[in-house]
Amino acid sequence: MKVVVTGSLGNISKPLAKELVEKGHAVTVISSKPEKQKAIEALGVTAAIGSLDDVDFLVSTFTGADAVYTMVPPNYAVPDLRAYYQKIGNSYAQAIRQVGIKRVVNLSSYGADLDKGTGFILGAYDVEGILNELSDVAITHLRPTYFYYNLYIFVDMIKEAGFIGANYGDDDKLVMVAPVDIAAVAAEELVILDAVQAIRYVASDDLTASEVAHRLGVAIGKPALKWITFTDEQAQSGFEDRGIPAYLAANFIDLGASIHSGAMRRDYDLNKPTAMGNVKLDDFAREFAAAFHRG
Repeated sequence: MKVVVTGSLGNISKPLAKELVEKGHAVTVISSKPEKQKAIEALGVTAAIGSLDDVDFLVSTFTGADAVYTMVPPNYAVPDLRAYYQKIGNSYAQAIRQVGIKRVVNLSSYGADLDKGTGFILGAYDVEGILNELSDVAITHLRPTYFYYNLYIFVDMIKEAGFIGANYGDDDKLVMVAPVDIAAVAAEELVILDAVQAIRYVASDDLTASEVAHRLGVAIGKPALKWITFTDEQAQSGFEDRGIPAYLAANFIDLGASIHSGAMRRDYDLNKPTAMGNVKLDDFAREFAAAFHRG
């Protein structure tokens, strides 16, 4: 099959491209950065350098493909995140419609079933809606859960304050995922052309925040490490004190509040994956400890 992968050499796209190549597929990887071209080609794939909001570029790149993996790269520099997601989503939709692509696997997020109260995840909700307007296209929205590597944001807090703190924590359950486990599911889905799932959740481990703190604490030599739950107001002040703009902080607060309330995972709990991914928190904890002691 001929497959187009967006997301350059990101944490999901790189292992996804490698796995597709190993299985004998012809792969094109899209990146906006010309300096990535050699590294992309070193994977044994074709590099396509251009912008995701350039419909003509997408049309040219998608032509002849049997399947496309779509994702919207994070971009916290834009003034309106939802508008940014909608713009990229509409570019994808126009190109897919114009070329006549029949199979799309879209990277979304858990919480994308909700139309309010999830902060940044509302962009994923919008893109799902835009792509679902396409007809005669088999679309699967992958909804991965809380990325392990989000835990890196707490390294400085642990060093400075001796605990983890957010507007979620303690006994809140965190369903987490590793990018390589997402890549494995995406590779599996891209070659399925009939009877596809509209939504597929991807997760690797499911623990309370207190359990997460304990296991990370053991890995870094601080087994008594706690995860404290802040109020929304305390968390907002903390973000702003660190120089994060108020509107971005508000997105983090909404996202955290939906984790704390359980709203983020409500649909996940009703539609859990049949199997969890291979990478468990204890595996990630070793990487976390290395980063903690290196930093």
